[in-house]
Amino acid sequence: MATEELIQSINNELALDLPGNIALAQLKEQLAAHINHLIKNDFEKLVFYLYRIDVNEQKMKAMLQAPHENSGELIAQLIIDRQLEKQKTKQQFRNKGESDEEKW
Repeated sequence: MATEELIQSINNELALDLPGNIALAQLKEQLAAHINHLIKNDFEKLVFYLYRIDVNEQKMKAMLQAPHENSGELIAQLIIDRQLEKQKTKQQFRNKGESDEEKW
């Protein structure tokens, strides 16, 4: 998936306005900063976003057990991974739908 599509989906899910032309590393960095802000200032909103995006709770808890990791970076990576999974699934169904149409 193109980084621009990923950024657009993250902007939509998290009500952000990240520029569409940043690199994946910059996306993760800016997303981690936003998540750290939410952890400190609006934890309920963060939980809402995580449920809305459908981040795997067990996976997140396991990753957050690491004592010297930045929580914002870990959660940002989980969000990015989940959005990529969603886009991959959508693409598979689009491709399957096209091949089904060809059968008729």
